[in-house]
Amino acid sequence: MSATSGKHLAIVGATGAVGQEILDCLERRNFPVSELTLLASARSAGKEFTFRGTLIKVKELTHDAFAGIDIALFSAGGGISKEFAPSAAAAGCVVIDNSSCFRMDEDVPLVVPEINPEAIQNRPRNIIANPNCTSIITLMALYPLHKLYGLKSIIASSYQAVSGSGAQGIAELQEQIKVLGSGGEITAEMQNIYPHQIVSNVIPQVDAFTDNGYTKEELKMLNESRKILNLPELKVTCTCVRVPVYRSHSVSVTAQFDQPVHVSEARAAFASYPGIDAKDDPGNNLYPVPLDTTGKDNCLVGRIRKDMVFDNALTLWVVGDQVLKGAALNAVQIAELVE
Repeated sequence: MSATSGKHLAIVGATGAVGQEILDCLERRNFPVSELTLLASARSAGKEFTFRGTLIKVKELTHDAFAGIDIALFSAGGGISKEFAPSAAAAGCVVIDNSSCFRMDEDVPLVVPEINPEAIQNRPRNIIANPNCTSIITLMALYPLHKLYGLKSIIASSYQAVSGSGAQGIAELQEQIKVLGSGGEITAEMQNIYPHQIVSNVIPQVDAFTDNGYTKEELKMLNESRKILNLPELKVTCTCVRVPVYRSHSVSVTAQFDQPVHVSEARAAFASYPGIDAKDDPGNNLYPVPLDTTGKDNCLVGRIRKDMVFDNALTLWVVGDQVLKGAALNAVQIAELVE
């Protein structure tokens, strides 16, 4: 497709779940697109998708595919980003990468637009990194409080949906639900994505374990939070758990601050802050659950209360759609800043 104004955009990994969400976000938010190029593997080349009433055919991803493109949104995994993002950047294209490939590189900004939009200005490699989904959702709740009180430490436990593992995670849960529902038993052959049965279960492992006993996912919360907030001394400990929920991650957080905290003041801070809403009336059973945010742009925060162990600390519960704000939407918001 083409028009007289706007940017020439490319979506790398256009046929995947996040790629499709990016396509939807661009259309919903009326992003000024002059031309759209969809890129994917050779086996997906030739597929067609509709954007603003026009059928667009997927092209094969190659190193020469980025000529004339202004912004490329990558969502095809770290290996693809590592191989092809430098070629896109060298062609003059601003790369917005959804993988973990470049997040901790000193010369690549790691951006949540509601938190550190100014970071995109310093991009010497023409690459901007999208943070991990759990980090984004957690920091959306903590940043307004950090502005009030000064964040000192984070203790978090995540409850992460199977869609965080892609379509295969969803399929594994669906198959196991079907088998159990018909009176069958879950066998080892049905456990391809997760090391244990996921239906009727929770698994305290997301990603691989490292030498210190934490998983890579848990260390992302530490390292990415420090970089996004520009708090190199921030203390973070995290346990990431996979739960049998299709979509939307939840995080239980205890955050300690430099200054005394007030629940009513903290709750009010979310009323005027973009991208996060308070749903916090537990006496009437009002608090966020994954279904509240599935398919929604904003994150929700509730169960806001003073912590009973640490001074100057709040404990809260935050929920967000990890495919949207945790991935596709955040990438499109970054592209809006670039545009």
